[in-house]
Amino acid sequence: MDLAYIPSPSTGVIHLGPIPLRGYAFCIIIGVFVAVWLGNRRWIARGGKPGTVADIAVWAVPFGLVGGRLYHVITDYQLYFGEGRNWVDAFKIWEGGLGIWGAIALGAVGAWIGCRLRGIPLPAWADALAPGIALAQACGRWGNWFNQELYGRATDLPWALKISEGPNRVAGTYHPTFLYESLWCVGVALLVIWADRRFKLGHGRAFALYVAAYCVGRGWIEYMRVDEAHHILGVRLNVWTSIVVFLLAVTYLVLSAKLRPGREAIVEPDREPSGGSEPAAEAGSESATAKAGAGAVPKAGSEPAAKADAPKTGADADPKAGATAEDKTTGGDEAAGAKAPEAKKL
Repeated sequence: MDLAYIPSPSTGVIHLGPIPLRGYAFCIIIGVFVAVWLGNRRWIARGGKPGTVADIAVWAVPFGLVGGRLYHVITDYQLYFGEGRNWVDAFKIWEGGLGIWGAIALGAVGAWIGCRLRGIPLPAWADALAPGIALAQACGRWGNWFNQELYGRATDLPWALKISEGPNRVAGTYHPTFLYESLWCVGVALLVIWADRRFKLGHGRAFALYVAAYCVGRGWIEYMRVDEAHHILGVRLNVWTSIVVFLLAVTYLVLSAKLRPGREAIVEPDREPSGGSEPAAEAGSESATAKAGAGAVPKAGSEPAAKADAPKTGADADPKAGATAEDKTTGGDEAAGAKAPEAKKL
């Protein structure tokens, strides 16, 4: 009797002519788009402006990819720098190998730079993006399915994953840990969305909830995996990492709720510098003045015109005195002097 199982793809690459389309990279790209799309909707709902999440993601995503790869290479250095290994393979990110801990850590640095440039607080942006990150991980885990990697212990369960013979793997049916983590991440995203609506999480607490919830699932899923990894006291390194990060996230949740309760209001500055509107205002006022006083004399010649409208008393009644005053104010400007008689006729 044949057991039911989840088949693995025969190849993780599809060639469109000379262009290879790799399933692993495709899953990561889909995850990034999902995270930005959902994050943008949540950011706008909080009072932010459309496009800000994408602007900051331009910084966060490259930093995150570099951080994820660095964490993987450092913690699994024997795969690239051991005997008989080629260190150049450390740069072949398309073959798999991204550590979420490094991706989040260095991605946060990129996000901080982007937030500083946009003049918005990083915790608020992280809260908006938190469930989207979880969904991005859910999509990205299917890249492991394309590469037939990071599976669990052997099993004959109906949902077992069938692995074919290949380098560093033995054919058989195993726990589909990629699927377990993908489904767990979907649950984490839904949890964060619900808790954020119910408790109005702010100041980075929605992001901290995502981190804590993810660590819980990653801990037991990591314990099931059979791929090569470093161990501390008989426990896989990533299990210890999950425990430490979980405690840090919970500590932040508790302290933040006491020190900064409630949710911060998002006041996002304009994309264009505020000073850019001043020249336009000045130009507008100058234009209005030009229209109102088209053909009018300069300031120096405007005073005699004003005096011409007023009742003539004292020195103004004397033509010589008036001429003397006009000569002084206009500085001998013939154009201004010619304008004064017109003003007297009005």
